[in-house]
Amino acid sequence: MTKFAPFDAADYLDDEETIAEYITTALEDPNPDVFLAAVRDVARARGMAQLARDAGLGRESLYKALAPGAKPRYDTVLKLLHALGVRLSASPVHL
Repeated sequence: MTKFAPFDAADYLDDEETIAEYITTALEDPNPDVFLAAVRDVARARGMAQLARDAGLGRESLYKALAPGAKPRYDTVLKLLHALGVRLSASPVHL
């Protein structure tokens, strides 16, 4: 029987371009939990403690903000994305 290690996206989020694409793809999903899960994956790839410092948040606050079902404030999300080296942008929707 072949055994496989569980997939962990954080193992592959090792450069800014990959991180930006991963978060952009998550933003396209209508479920906000998908976006938070993506940010959580990136945070784990970068190190939660380091991200908390870079974003000016307490580590406990970071874990709460990224917990499943959390509803973090917009300014918290912006701090996290800035600390991760990515930014949000808008583009027209072509229906």
